Parts: sequence; structure tokens; C-alpha cells
Amino acid sequence: SLVNGVVSHLVQAIRGKDSFFSSIERQSAGSYYERVKISEPNEFDIMLVMPVARIQLDESDDTGAYYYVSFKRNPKEKGWSKFLDEDEKLSAFKMIQALREIIKQEVKNIKDVEVTVARKKAGSPAITLQIKNPPSEISVDIILTLEVQQSWPLSTQGGLKIEQWLGTKVRRDMRFRSLYLVAKQNKREKVLRGNTWRLSFSHIEKDMINNHGNSKTCCESDGPKCCRKGCLKLLKYLLEQLKMKYPKELEKFCSYHVKTAFLHSCVTWPYDSDWHLGDLDHCFQQCLRFFMDCLQKSQLTHFFIPQYNLLSLEDKAKHHFLSRKISHELNNGFPVFHE
Repeated sequence: SLVNGVVSHLVQAIRGKDSFFSSIERQSAGSYYERVKISEPNEFDIMLVMPVARIQLDESDDTGAYYYVSFKRNPKEKGWSKFLDEDEKLSAFKMIQALREIIKQEVKNIKDVEVTVARKKAGSPAITLQIKNPPSEISVDIILTLEVQQSWPLSTQGGLKIEQWLGTKVRRDMRFRSLYLVAKQNKREKVLRGNTWRLSFSHIEKDMINNHGNSKTCCESDGPKCCRKGCLKLLKYLLEQLKMKYPKELEKFCSYHVKTAFLHSCVTWPYDSDWHLGDLDHCFQQCLRFFMDCLQKSQLTHFFIPQYNLLSLEDKAKHHFLSRKISHELNNGFPVFHE
């Protein structure tokens, strides 16, 4: 309720301060809203979604995930022109800066809670709020997101291999949904200009995790229960605990890595009978072995963009380090859970 109060206040203010942002809508993403958070809910992801008319996407590298955005028609009337760079590309950097300024001014007007805007983290697309909530602090990542009603880029064609797991029809329906782009610096951009956007499928991922059954009744009130969410919670929690223990060695890893491995596991074992509630221990270890295998090969394919490997080859040593740590946990009854 604390987070909701603060975010609602800010969304109202943003819409009122700059007519350009008047169509912004909030959407929740991340583990708390997928109901797969284990520890204290102290981190939240909020997407501020802006609808945008017909745009052209040009790949900014060979991952198929990062794009330059330009307009097919002249966008002057909507006030977009102030956010274009010299090549008429939409600058993520300029848009975030404008949003950040409004938010920085506005948090001063929030009276009943102490809210500050954290310093900008290099390469992060988020504007991070710190909300004092004694004795601890809550951090809220606000992520600027464009929403486009047009077909998904070619790079996604062979992804989302859920036919056996959720069905061909579900896949087709998902691919008809809007495309999301988040303001994200592409580190491999030839000239770092900060105007790249990355495809985001968090709305689809949230749906798959919440409607995860091969049969439609899985985990419904009167349907059979499975342990899929339990596995994902444990995977995330394990990585969280290991990152706290080895912050430097594991800084490159984030929960998206285990979430992706989990989604691939759901495809590998597509049936509800593969995930009986009572088999949590076995299923969790199966997912972990799948993830360790990815770490060993330094190959974790993006779930929606098959050409995009989420594990960069120059970090091989870090992948092997994490793999060894997980292996130690697996063979010793997960001591890190009891520390």
C-alpha cells in the first residue's frame, strides 16, 4: 500500500506536469506481481507504459533485442520532436531525463512518506525510488516503456516455443499482443548514444507464470496443484542468497537468468504431471541442473529471441564460478538456505 500510494501520486503528477506524458499508464512487473517473491517484498518494478503510433525498428546489433526507434509518420503534433536525436531517432536517454526531472521535483511534495530518487546507475533503464519504511527501505524501479500495436520483429519468429506446453492457440494469441520496448542502453552499440530500446516481454512472462498449466485447471481452486511457481521461487531465492554471499563474482547475474532457465524447463517438461506438488524437491533440482548445464556451456537462449544468448562468452569464468557454487549447494543440502 505504501508503494501504491507513492506511485499513484507520481503518475498523477507526471500526467499533469507535461501533456506529452498525459497518456502514461502504470503496469506492474517483476517477482512480487508474479507472486514468486520469497523474502520481504522490498523491491518493486513498475512500468510506466506510453502508447506510441506506428514506428520503425532498426536493429542496433546482432542480438535481435536492441533497436533504434524512429517514426513512420511525422510525429510533431504529439510533442515527440523534442525527444528525437540528430538522426531523427527517438532518444531513450532524453525521455528518461525528462521523466526523472519531473519525478525529482514531485517527490518533494509527498508529505506522509520519505521518498528519494536514487543516483543514476550506469546502463540501468530504471529511475529508482527509495522509500523509507523503518527499520528498512523499499526500492521501486520505474521503467519507461513504449507500447506499440504492431507485429513483433523477425528476431522473435522462432521463440516462445510453448506449443507443447501451453498450446498453439495460446502462442498465436500472445504474439498478437502489443510489443513493449524499454529504454535500455545497449553496451555493444558502436557509438554509445543512449538511444537504444530493448524488447520487453514482461507482460507475457507474467501471464505464462500465472497461467502456467498444460491443462487449464492447474492450480485453480478445485484443480490439481503443481510446483512450478515453487520452483521459480526457490531458483530466485537461491540466486539472491548466493549474490549476497559473493556480490563481486556474481554481479553480472540477475533473476532474469533463472526466470529464463525456468521457462525453458517448462518447455522441456511440458505436462502438469511433470510438476506434481509433492515433487517440488525433485523438480527444483531438475531446473537447477538445467541452469547449471547452461552455465557450463555459457549458453542461455533468450526465451523469445532465439538468436540472443543471455550469457556473454567473455564471462565464462563467472558462469563456471556460479555453476560450482550451485553444485556445492545441491550436493550439501543447500546450506545457504539455512545461513
